[in-house]
Amino acid sequence: MKRERIIGLILLIAAFTLLGACSNTASSQEGEKDVTTLRLGHIQSESHTWHKASVKFAELVEEKTDGKVNVEIYPSSTLGSDRDLIEGTQIGSVDFALVAGVMSNFYKPYSILELPYLFDDQEHMESFLYGEGGEELQRDMLEETGIRGLEFWARAPRELTTNKRVDTIDDLKGIKIRVPNIEASVEGWGAMGANPTPMNFSEVYSSLQTGVIDAQENPASFTTSAKIHEVQDYLVKTDHVYGYVQMIMSDITYEKLSEEEQIAVEEAALEARNYQNELVAEQDKKALQEMEDAGVEIIEVDKEPFREAVLPVHERLADKYGRDLYDSIIEMSSLGGN
Repeated sequence: MKRERIIGLILLIAAFTLLGACSNTASSQEGEKDVTTLRLGHIQSESHTWHKASVKFAELVEEKTDGKVNVEIYPSSTLGSDRDLIEGTQIGSVDFALVAGVMSNFYKPYSILELPYLFDDQEHMESFLYGEGGEELQRDMLEETGIRGLEFWARAPRELTTNKRVDTIDDLKGIKIRVPNIEASVEGWGAMGANPTPMNFSEVYSSLQTGVIDAQENPASFTTSAKIHEVQDYLVKTDHVYGYVQMIMSDITYEKLSEEEQIAVEEAALEARNYQNELVAEQDKKALQEMEDAGVEIIEVDKEPFREAVLPVHERLADKYGRDLYDSIIEMSSLGGN
């Protein structure tokens, strides 16, 4: 009998020990669940302003949520192309992404924002996108696509780089130029006389190297970040697009966050935008100098003939995707008072 009681006591102690172990495991697992890990993808290298500002965003989110939300960053198309990233946010497999003009393939009014020579300069672009115009676009985009726009980040102007010298618009005739697969870009460069060739950014270097294309157009910092200046002879200061990069977020992810976490993410996105915008102008100047030092000739051109050539494209896409949107942008431009 005594022996049975001893065995029973041993079994009871073992049971409590096992229960305690299970309890610790549950607490540990529950503690791990308290930290939400989200993924942010973009197509640029780690030296680019997009990545630097993404790191700042992740730090701010962690700080503002007391470590409850962790953002992991995947640069250099690790999670796929722009299109892959956008589609990922729609289904929730990607939480955040930094994307540019390709958004116009998902939300058509953005096609107007990609028109060459739409904005006079950076100030004109920012005054529209950082005001009611940009807020309205992001509200409509969320309703139509299920993608939540957090912030528009500034980009340096897009410039033409080429292996064939371009001094006037006539020199563009027949030049095979890589453009993003964006209607405004394809039609715009076609109207200027070039032969536009849509292509993923990741393919540009090798295509220039092998002669598949002659030229490409991007902000100077994009060009140097991807080492494209190594296979180009000229940079032409066309300043044809004062563009943006948009930080987007999966609305599926957004709705899973607490209200406090949602606010933290929005505040972090705004602060990261301001941080990135400060970096852009400086990095663009450095990129232009880097190209010049590497032997790339920088050419200034009269932009007015380029602008006049694309005006019919402006009118066509304005009628197709949003005359009111187009007119509201032009009203804020130097032409608006004329």
